[in-house]
Amino acid sequence: MATIADTGYLTGRKMHALLRQPWVLTFSLIQPAIWLFLFGELFRRVTDIPGFRFGGSYLDYLIPGIVAMSAMSNNMWAGMSMIEEIERGTLNRFLVSPASRLGIMNATVAEQAVSTAVQTIIILLLGLAGGASYPGGFLGALVLVVASVLVGVVFGALSNVTGMLLRSREAIIGVYTVFMLPLMFMSSAFMQTRLMPGWMQAVASRNPLNWVVQVGRSVLSASPDWGAVAVRCGGLLALAVLCVALSVVTFRSYAKNV
Repeated sequence: MATIADTGYLTGRKMHALLRQPWVLTFSLIQPAIWLFLFGELFRRVTDIPGFRFGGSYLDYLIPGIVAMSAMSNNMWAGMSMIEEIERGTLNRFLVSPASRLGIMNATVAEQAVSTAVQTIIILLLGLAGGASYPGGFLGALVLVVASVLVGVVFGALSNVTGMLLRSREAIIGVYTVFMLPLMFMSSAFMQTRLMPGWMQAVASRNPLNWVVQVGRSVLSASPDWGAVAVRCGGLLALAVLCVALSVVTFRSYAKNV
């Protein structure tokens, strides 16, 4: 019970800080809006390419990709907050307090999950305002929110590991640069995988970012493939648990030196 109470308190602390800086969330939505409307309008005729088989508009096709990329992009900066906590001494003060170690880590994951869920909902609403349709309805949107949270946890945990191990903002920027664009373009976010070279298709099939995109397209359609959705969501959950476990091990190693 103490761990749950500490998690709730520390999560509330982080969310309070986020609410006091609403511009952070606002600025994080500028890039998705650019991708959604400018890129979507520029390449709206992509659906006319021979072999591009999709029942809706290109905006409908693009939205799950924007959701996945935004979840990944914003959470990959999570390590920056960890470095700030270390530099300010805030993290060390929590470590010498009676607060649960697990509660401290859970609060970070919970805050990232809430902000990712809110961001995903806003992107879906922006798409709806732009003329997109979601035959999958509320259930499909809910499953996409869950998938985006899971992939956000994966990359947020890896960013926290980088922050605690290297304690360098430049290292986090480097990790972001190395992973973001390759994973984005080696997914079906912009183009169907059947139109990609064979080696890119192989990478895309193992790309967790692409799993979210595929889940989103399926659950927002009129006839979702729930079996495939369950498999991909299960893979995302397993990967999220593994990455969080890695971040906990790294955190405990740091805590021993405090």
